[in-house]
Amino acid sequence: MASMQNQPRHSLIFLFIIFLHIAISYSASSSTDDANALLTFKKTLKDESNALSSWNLSTPPCFENRNNWVGIICSRAGNIWGLRLENMGLSGSIDVDSLVKLSKLRSISLMHNSFSGELPDFRQLRMLKALFLSYNNFEGVIPPNAFDGIRRLRKIHLSFNKFSGEIPNSLATLQKLVEVTLQGNQFQGNIPDLKSTQNLQVFNVSNNQLQGSVPANLSKFDPSAFSGNKDLCGPPLNACPPSSSSSNRKTNTAQPSPAKSSDKPVPIAIIAVGVGMAIILAILIILIVVGINRSRKNNNNNNNMPSLTSNLPKKSMVEHDEEEGPNKSTNVVNGGVGRNNKSGENVGKLTFVRDDREKFDLSDLLKASAEILGSGSFGSSYKATLNNGNSVVVKRFKQMNNVGREEFQEHMRRLGRLSHPNLLPLVAYYYRKEEKLFVSDPVQKGSLALLLHGQTRGTPTLDWPTRLKVIKGVAKGLSYLYKELACLVAPHGHLKSSNVLLNASYEPLLGDYALIPLINQETVQEMMIAYKSPEYFNNGRITKKTDVWSLGILIIEVLTGKFPASYLQQGSEVDMTIWVRSVINDGYDKNMGLTKNSEGEMQKLLNIGMACCERNVDKRLDIKEACVRLEEVRERDREDDDFHSTCASTDADHRSSRGTSEDFAVIIN
Repeated sequence: MASMQNQPRHSLIFLFIIFLHIAISYSASSSTDDANALLTFKKTLKDESNALSSWNLSTPPCFENRNNWVGIICSRAGNIWGLRLENMGLSGSIDVDSLVKLSKLRSISLMHNSFSGELPDFRQLRMLKALFLSYNNFEGVIPPNAFDGIRRLRKIHLSFNKFSGEIPNSLATLQKLVEVTLQGNQFQGNIPDLKSTQNLQVFNVSNNQLQGSVPANLSKFDPSAFSGNKDLCGPPLNACPPSSSSSNRKTNTAQPSPAKSSDKPVPIAIIAVGVGMAIILAILIILIVVGINRSRKNNNNNNNMPSLTSNLPKKSMVEHDEEEGPNKSTNVVNGGVGRNNKSGENVGKLTFVRDDREKFDLSDLLKASAEILGSGSFGSSYKATLNNGNSVVVKRFKQMNNVGREEFQEHMRRLGRLSHPNLLPLVAYYYRKEEKLFVSDPVQKGSLALLLHGQTRGTPTLDWPTRLKVIKGVAKGLSYLYKELACLVAPHGHLKSSNVLLNASYEPLLGDYALIPLINQETVQEMMIAYKSPEYFNNGRITKKTDVWSLGILIIEVLTGKFPASYLQQGSEVDMTIWVRSVINDGYDKNMGLTKNSEGEMQKLLNIGMACCERNVDKRLDIKEACVRLEEVRERDREDDDFHSTCASTDADHRSSRGTSEDFAVIIN
């Protein structure tokens, strides 16, 4: 009897094992199918830089929500949710048929590559939500039905290509559009009248050949979104010239009969009333401006963070998109709706990407006393002291709208997973469409730029051993970024002395790394150091060795003590090989202290710097070669020589002659 009772239980266990086996087999089969689909897609690409070398069957594309293959965005379930193959020098044809087999694919980004030809037919990807094809060489007329059936499409970025003809009408039928960027093409004709603009946050058709009036439901956008189209008119641009028929209609409805009014002079009383009203209006405007200025002065007298409190969002920034993406339930430690402030508005929440830091709310940050550390092209930096006595550094970024919320959060999670002794870890971030906040730990000694060029009388200067230690640490941190962010052409992208911070033991920490994917594309080329390189200067492209070039510039700056001001100027197009030659002729920085027994090793370091700065990319060192050679450089020419270190002393009476107050306008950003 007992055996008969146990029989159903055994049967259930047996069925469960079979079901589990089937589920595991299906999962493995699905992963293999996805991998084969991607390899088929890869076959039609030209990958001269071998950026997709990790795409092979030795590992699955995704392991849970982590990607094993470069450029793959994985969902929590381990499915391929997106392709992000940016800045990889890719060309060839895009095999959309192979991508159809990726049933969970929702986002495709091929920005900053060399794809050409007509727009591929993406209509088979009916579940696609985001398509980023900007900064390629696509051309030709886009078919009117190009977006038919892709009803979930929310983001379309086709800017800075060579598309011509009319903007496809099928774009107007999409109901869920959030971002549309078509600027920098050769589109003609009228702007389609989009059926649904209630969710539309980004729209740009500037610098095309469009004509006619701007649709009324798009007039809410800034005039710059329509600039560069000389035949466009209507709000928010200048009024359209009325047609003869509409002009007559306006005249007939707005004016009395011409026979009764055209010859009548305007009464003086009416003129006087008009002038009086204008004077009263001017006085009111002056009073309002004076009141605002007084209010601003009063606000500046308190200890609250000046820029943050004035830009409180009107609703919680931890809001959800209407459709799920990967990792929808992100690790927002203080997630949910924020507390109400005095005006009853919801305050957004900070998202922490590290679990080893004490958590606090955005409201705690806004109440903190703060001091401005610096202000540059990206925004301002503050040191905020919380009520519990702990300090954090907050950096504001305004020009960071290159990606949407989902992509931004995924990138932040990726940065949060980075861990290296020579990287400044990201602690938390705050997302808002108009601006972002990055929270990190304060670093005791400040920036390398300040210690090299901004020392005041009586403060210690950096000696040769310390400078060598800094360079080696920078190279180690950079090498780690190359390994962990292999999908990025320039994993740092903004390496310079003001982005190297030194802790209490003068160990360097790299900051402002991996920003290129986030910074607005229309400004990234003016701001980021990677875009000052010879390869971009001559060929309009950055490469895998661009960050090595920045390392070489940093080595020469550290050895000579000369600040590359012209190279850091926003929008500058200076050939830095000229700067390198000029500063080397002036010799080493005299503020390094005693270097008599180290000149041979200093020459080794200089040679490495020159090899990193090689104008010819093919002859330039790669990051592995640079690190190996740097490890061979020693502090002394002979181990038994005494060496005096001045870094710990406070009697140094020198101030670097390199760098002036004018230079410092571009040191900090």
